[in-house]
Amino acid sequence: MKLSMIGTGYVGLVTGVCLANCGNDVVCLDVDKAKIEKLKGGKSPIYEPGLDDLLERNISSGRLRFSTDAFESHKDADMIFICVGTPSDERGHTDMKYIHSAADQIAEVLIKLGPAAKSKVVVVKSTVPVGTSIMVRNRIREKVGAEIKFEIANNPEFLKEGAAIDDFNKPDRVVCGVENEATGQRMRDLYDPFVRNGHPIYIMEILSSEMVKYASNAMLACKISFINEMANLCEAYGANVTRVREGMCADKRIGNQFLYPGLGYGGSCFPKDTLACIMMGEKAGVPTPVNKAVHELNQGQRDRFFNKIMSHFKAKDAPGGLSGKTLAFWGIAFKPKTDDIREAPAITLMRKALGYGAKCKAFDPVANENARRDLGPAVDIVDDMYSAAEGADALIVATDWDEFKSPDFDRLAKLMKGKVIFDGRNLYRPQQLADNKFSHYSVGRAPVVSG
Repeated sequence: MKLSMIGTGYVGLVTGVCLANCGNDVVCLDVDKAKIEKLKGGKSPIYEPGLDDLLERNISSGRLRFSTDAFESHKDADMIFICVGTPSDERGHTDMKYIHSAADQIAEVLIKLGPAAKSKVVVVKSTVPVGTSIMVRNRIREKVGAEIKFEIANNPEFLKEGAAIDDFNKPDRVVCGVENEATGQRMRDLYDPFVRNGHPIYIMEILSSEMVKYASNAMLACKISFINEMANLCEAYGANVTRVREGMCADKRIGNQFLYPGLGYGGSCFPKDTLACIMMGEKAGVPTPVNKAVHELNQGQRDRFFNKIMSHFKAKDAPGGLSGKTLAFWGIAFKPKTDDIREAPAITLMRKALGYGAKCKAFDPVANENARRDLGPAVDIVDDMYSAAEGADALIVATDWDEFKSPDFDRLAKLMKGKVIFDGRNLYRPQQLADNKFSHYSVGRAPVVSG
């Protein structure tokens, strides 16, 4: 098929590259000329394992192209995918300006092509409030009139940052919302090569398709907040959340995915989508107490962990607290295998620490440049994990990158000014830290306080 993608962000680029790699002819469109030039040169503007290789391969084959020209991008397309950003405010209200702009752009191209052109399918792939795809259809229809034919569809993405290529190529399921059987068959034809493993393609009505995305992410966010709540109870009563998790997750009805205690969720999806569910509930007059509790607990989890840091230094150095202390951070991205720092717990903790007069040093395997742009000179971003720890009064493990899981504790002891680790991802066994004479604070487990 001939396909075009509006937007070369995370969703648009991964979708375009993977569809091209399956033999389709894909054009990715963006208004950012510098980004398009970078992509033409085979350089991805985002970090995602495996993406650069696929990018270069499909550009070389001629199946993947990049453009800033809307008409040239869409004129021959069988399907036009809307993959633009849908940012939201603090309450979850979605900014629809990029969706509106994409719809207007498509209408202009359809008008130029005229009634004789083949009917295209406009596919909304961006995560959008329920009812948005119908709004896009109506907005285009008002501009092009009844004579120009096109179809609308919704096709939510389920890509995990750090595993997006595998998620696209081997999906658990593909969800497509359509208005008629013919459009559903066109979507099946597109995605059939990706479900040879027997996993399903669900063809459903558009409103349900849009809701699937929110329901899925809200459930996963709920699991993360739930295990953190249990971890907090474990701390209060002296239980060990690691053991509790093992016993709980052995129940096949529960499973073990997304049930890891820590600093809470971040990134561009779970925070935004949970808030969107709350916002949609407010608009419809439907209470959403579970989603509200999930969001509040997630935000509070960072405060709770920061209070452990504050309490340690107040107890040790009262009344000075964090003032003048140097905190080292291992990990800045909200999760490993990505450079995404949106809603990252490390950023929240660093800003809090700076507000109390602390100095912060940080290292992340891939997110350093994004952190430098976001935080500026306030935080010393270094290019080595041990350089970050040098001279530090404490080490905070904020992201569970593999390289942080088995550090050289003897080297750390020599480099650091203070021997205390705040383990926000429960990477280390408490006894392991006790044996190495470190004080250790984690999540849902008793602290180890070394003399």
